[in-house]
Amino acid sequence: MLDQNSAFRRSVRIAGIEISQIVQISEAAAQMRADGQDVVSLSTGAPDFPTPEFVVEAAHQAALSGQTGYTPTAGTNALRDAVANEYSVERGEVIISTGAKQVLANALLATLNAGDEVLIPTPYWTSYSDIVSMSGGAVVTIPCPMEQGFKLTPEALEAAITPKARWLMLNSPSNPSGAIYSADEIKALADVLEKHPHVWVLADEIYEHLSYAPFTSFTAAAPELANRTLVVSGVSKAWAMTGWRIGWGVGPKPLIAAMGAVQGQVTSGTCSIAQAAALAALSGERSVLAERLALFDRRRQLVVGALNAMTGITCPEPDGAFYVFPNIEGLMTLGGFTTCGEACDWILKEAQVAIVPGAAFGLPGHARISFAYSLEDLTEGLSRIADALSKLR
Repeated sequence: MLDQNSAFRRSVRIAGIEISQIVQISEAAAQMRADGQDVVSLSTGAPDFPTPEFVVEAAHQAALSGQTGYTPTAGTNALRDAVANEYSVERGEVIISTGAKQVLANALLATLNAGDEVLIPTPYWTSYSDIVSMSGGAVVTIPCPMEQGFKLTPEALEAAITPKARWLMLNSPSNPSGAIYSADEIKALADVLEKHPHVWVLADEIYEHLSYAPFTSFTAAAPELANRTLVVSGVSKAWAMTGWRIGWGVGPKPLIAAMGAVQGQVTSGTCSIAQAAALAALSGERSVLAERLALFDRRRQLVVGALNAMTGITCPEPDGAFYVFPNIEGLMTLGGFTTCGEACDWILKEAQVAIVPGAAFGLPGHARISFAYSLEDLTEGLSRIADALSKLR
């Protein structure tokens, strides 16, 4: 007889937390391909470009030269200095982590007590809410519909702030919507936050180099809040280095020290070879970024144009990142689908194209489609979706 006392049980902190729906859909599509089905995946945020050759060579040389040992917990001095130079701060205000996601987790684990609230404009990247929950915090979502450009307004921010609020998580350019906050919009939010000194800002700017409209960093527009702002970025997206797992946080020294204490008990210092590669990326020629941005822009225009030509879909043009977040409520009505998840499941089965339902990002009635894929894959995937929708009519 099974001893119930020996049965596995999850901790309360991860009750209900699973691998993100983005990953689940991506893995399901991969399994369908492995089973012989011709599936086009437009679900993930991994650029299809290779890591620049000079970055790979720097990693190779680092390995050959013996840079294969532990690094300081907060990162190598050389990489921290390079990041500090990007933001005109001191080395002590920088931590290097195993991807931007770990930066987020470090910050929230280091600062949240049970019941502390984290304000999250919606739609939001799927991991935000789970990281907050794992850290003991309470998620407070603030709806930001398509009609207001998927952006947080000062009025909505003011209404959401309570004495328990600890952080505002602001993602610009946004995943999934591609929305970018202008300098004036950031300043308007900062004016609200100045009245509430207990609320800190977590500015996720991982897509800063993938901007088709002017980009302004939060601290550049609101320097008066620099003493309570953490800027998060990394090399994964712009330099096509997702697998190298290098992100960084830039913020006040006491916060960075607390985040280092967390990281020291989880991973310690980030991979030495990957840090050498990231240093090369930051120090090297950046023309590759402009070249790839131009290619992403072509893809953006292709996807937006094709989707807006389809009955039941309304697709605003994103200002940054490499995603579109169209409204698919018309499609849902045509197909008799009660949820956007059902609609996306139907597209996967009927068109064999994998996309992610908007509910995964906290805003039902939408879907996220990534254009971090080749023009060939995008053209094929969009054609299949259009053909499937024609059957609904």
